[in-house]
Amino acid sequence: MLQYLLMFIPAAFLVVSVLLCMRAYNKGKSPKRAVLTQICSFCAVAAFCLICPIVANAADASTVADTAANSAKGLGYISAGLSTGLSCIGGGIAVGGSAPAAIGATSEDPKNFGKSIIFVALGEGCALYGMLISIMIITSL
Repeated sequence: MLQYLLMFIPAAFLVVSVLLCMRAYNKGKSPKRAVLTQICSFCAVAAFCLICPIVANAADASTVADTAANSAKGLGYISAGLSTGLSCIGGGIAVGGSAPAAIGATSEDPKNFGKSIIFVALGEGCALYGMLISIMIITSL
């Protein structure tokens, strides 16, 4: 019963934080503060989700080796997800800045298309490298 309750607490916390954030934004709070609130609530939920399984498995001393192996595997999956997610965010920021500039340069002089598309592809390459790193991490588990 406790396992099911622990499973729904993070989801409920995230839903409540989104609703509170929307209410604060509608009342006139700044969007920057709303985003910071969402980031803080995500960090709290992530900490809760990481700590609860560790505490629950620490009670049984007979499965310490299994717990260590499962924790290492779980942290490997987290690192694979972070490498892909953060590299895609970085690639999105790079493409978001370079693609409009490439379109503007191409509209002024169509000969610049080949030169400007290279900068867009370089931004997308960052995301591909993150995906390759996450594939390497997952295959090593």
